Amino acid sequence: MFLKKKQVHAYDKNVKSLSGKIAVFFMVCLLASAVGVPCAPAQDQLPLIRQQPEPPVLVAAVMCEAIEKFKPVNQAVVFSISLGRVFCFTAFDPVHEETSVYHHWYRQDRLISSAKLVLNPPKWSSFSSMQLREADKGPWRVEIVDSRGKLMKTLRFSISD
Repeated sequence: MFLKKKQVHAYDKNVKSLSGKIAVFFMVCLLASAVGVPCAPAQDQLPLIRQQPEPPVLVAAVMCEAIEKFKPVNQAVVFSISLGRVFCFTAFDPVHEETSVYHHWYRQDRLISSAKLVLNPPKWSSFSSMQLREADKGPWRVEIVDSRGKLMKTLRFSISD
């Protein structure tokens, strides 16, 4: 394809015009950097990258016979089946933002129950419980797990006559 003389002249004119604009842009950037004006957006103008919040800090975890006034009662590692129920109490301080933790209840390495507990800032305590039956005698454990699935603590206990 051949261009006529008028088309070539218009093409050259457009290229020269664009080249001139690019040259002016680079000159402005060069001068701006020479006087200390940043060419990139300021750090506070960049979009924020959301970081993973810090997990809550577990400060207490116990097995007990009851909860009264939000406190564990009769902490132990061996419980009588006659109690009818056993409790896992946990306390967290600090809690940076609303999050969840889980109490996974195991009897002889078999998952029996999971409880999701919601925690709120600035500190929080919560508990879960297990109703006991005659067949529940033997070794148990409760695994306390954060919202990311990380094991925070394991509490071991037994149910006896």
